[in-house]
Amino acid sequence: MEFTYKTVVITGGASGMGFLCGKCFAKEGANVVLLDNNGALLEEKVKELKTSGCSVLGVPTDIRHYDEILHAREEAMKSFGSIDILINCAGGSSKRIWKCNEEFVNVPIEVFDWGLDVNLKGPFYMSHAMMKQMVAQKSGVIVNIGSITGEEGCPSAVDYSAAKSGVMYGLTKSLALYGAQYGIRVCCVSPGPVLTRAAMSNMSTLLGRAADPQEIVDLIMYVASSKGAFITGTNYLIDGGRNIMREKKG
Repeated sequence: MEFTYKTVVITGGASGMGFLCGKCFAKEGANVVLLDNNGALLEEKVKELKTSGCSVLGVPTDIRHYDEILHAREEAMKSFGSIDILINCAGGSSKRIWKCNEEFVNVPIEVFDWGLDVNLKGPFYMSHAMMKQMVAQKSGVIVNIGSITGEEGCPSAVDYSAAKSGVMYGLTKSLALYGAQYGIRVCCVSPGPVLTRAAMSNMSTLLGRAADPQEIVDLIMYVASSKGAFITGTNYLIDGGRNIMREKKG
């Protein structure tokens, strides 16, 4: 079991790919720490994993607030004594969450503030806090989650695209440069459309379909594993060829 005795911290851990990551890492022997701002759902998902005999801890955490992240780090250390892998999975479209359909110049700035805080500052905050422990251990892996939108740009999701671009390149590369001296690897996995929401199936790809969430998680686990030990500072598009399509219809 590749991740036995490793402690994996996952943001957005109560749903979607975050929870699927938690299940898959736990199956491979990891101690799993799920962070999510939905405390009730998080408690439910932690119970689900524990009934399967998994070693799991849930810590309600809003990644926009650094003090809550520090608390999560303390709880993880109390329970498991190390932080070996961080998966920055939490994120989302601000306009979808806020149910705002206005064009860019008419979107209230607080909507964009939310998007930038969750999608860029959140991974930055998490990496800053968790790297503190990784530096002390002289080991660790951080896997950021980007998006094809950060590669393409998007006029209807300017904040999301900007944040994801920042995570995919500036943040990932800079953390990799810093972390190498301490044995810390940092990389990014950037999906195209994924069937975590039905609407994703409407996005075109060269392969003519959206990804199954498990396909994304498999790549995340590969780069976090010993098989990916020579990987750092790079972004991996897993987009069904969408980025090389000459014409995108949706």
